[in-house]
Amino acid sequence: MEQIKKTILPNGIKILTETIQRAKSFSLGFWFDVGSRDENTLNNGITHFMEHMFFKGTKKRSAKKIVTDIESCGGYLNAFTSKEQTCYYGRGLVEHFDLTFDVISDMVQNSVFRQSDIKKEAGVIVDELMDIEDNPEELIYDKFEEILYAGNSLSYPILGSEKNIRKFNHKDFIDYRKKNYSYDRMLIVSSGGTDHKEVVKLAEKYFNNHLFKSQLNRKLINKNKTAAKFSIIEKNIQQIHAILGTSTYGYNDKKRIYVSLLSQLLGEGSSSRLFQSLRERNGIAYQIHSFLNSFLDTSVFGVYFSTNEKMIGKAIRLIENELLKICNTKISDRELSKAKEALKGSIILSMENTSNRMIRIAQSELYYGKVKTLEDTINEIDAVKSKNIWDLANEVLDPKMLSKLFIKPPKVIID
Repeated sequence: MEQIKKTILPNGIKILTETIQRAKSFSLGFWFDVGSRDENTLNNGITHFMEHMFFKGTKKRSAKKIVTDIESCGGYLNAFTSKEQTCYYGRGLVEHFDLTFDVISDMVQNSVFRQSDIKKEAGVIVDELMDIEDNPEELIYDKFEEILYAGNSLSYPILGSEKNIRKFNHKDFIDYRKKNYSYDRMLIVSSGGTDHKEVVKLAEKYFNNHLFKSQLNRKLINKNKTAAKFSIIEKNIQQIHAILGTSTYGYNDKKRIYVSLLSQLLGEGSSSRLFQSLRERNGIAYQIHSFLNSFLDTSVFGVYFSTNEKMIGKAIRLIENELLKICNTKISDRELSKAKEALKGSIILSMENTSNRMIRIAQSELYYGKVKTLEDTINEIDAVKSKNIWDLANEVLDPKMLSKLFIKPPKVIID
């Protein structure tokens, strides 16, 4: 049984804890509800850059001391930036929880943003950007969202552009933190062998400033469906990488669970329709799967695959044939039941890890304003009917309405 407690401090910080009896470790996350979609064309990339800079030294800790304090106790420290959130997190043994809390609190409040460090880290991030450019399997997702959401800040890449990365300075980071890293957009979340009251005490100790509210004004998307687009990017590569997809329901719509199950049926796992058709029966693609990348107000749903020049046409025909099958023939109760069990299984198995549990708690609070229990999620999955999937498929899977993006070698022609 999940034992999740929540406290909101007078300064606006939300604290959520899950106490797992007998656990000897913990996962602790400091979350800020700000990401790359909250940027503009001039500062795109600064949220991710700031994540890097928080590790480069504070008023009382050097960059080396930040990681040494944690790693010398057998712990782990990291962070990530998404399009909607930034998270700084640590793992460790319960006896070192206070130290981990101290280190992360210091990082997010007292980082100094030295200009010399900014210049060096800009080179690191540009190198990270180039790594993605050299990896079509990763690049294609960024480019697809850039095309799909053109005109909205969701189209901005998390890393930003080299031009922006090279120009950021000390004042940019100070101003951005002051504007967007406010307590009313902050969560402190822990899962493991920790006590809620102790976590609250530490938060009160390290964050005793008065409430200041964010100036952030996130622009939401009002429609689920985007117009179909066709794009080609040329790279010096061997294979053709492709996505066929569209936008659909986000976390703020109950129908998102239908999309999750549709993706499970279509292309998640070796028993899925697409895997069986393209890889097992025809042997024309090593990589083939569907995916769902969700935000508050929209989701990207699509099919990714890679294949060679000779098989690209056949691969597209086979995929479109499977999409039409789902639209034209209702899913059997037996197949839907298998998809439900697979989806529930992946969720439950992920709960074996305290970091996954911590992330689930935080995202549930951020997207739903409450922590959905595992039982709530299982009940939602079980309640889905075959007709729900069929109706959704006819809404989103028309091949003529799907956007298509290909990353291909030069001189290869795609009709």
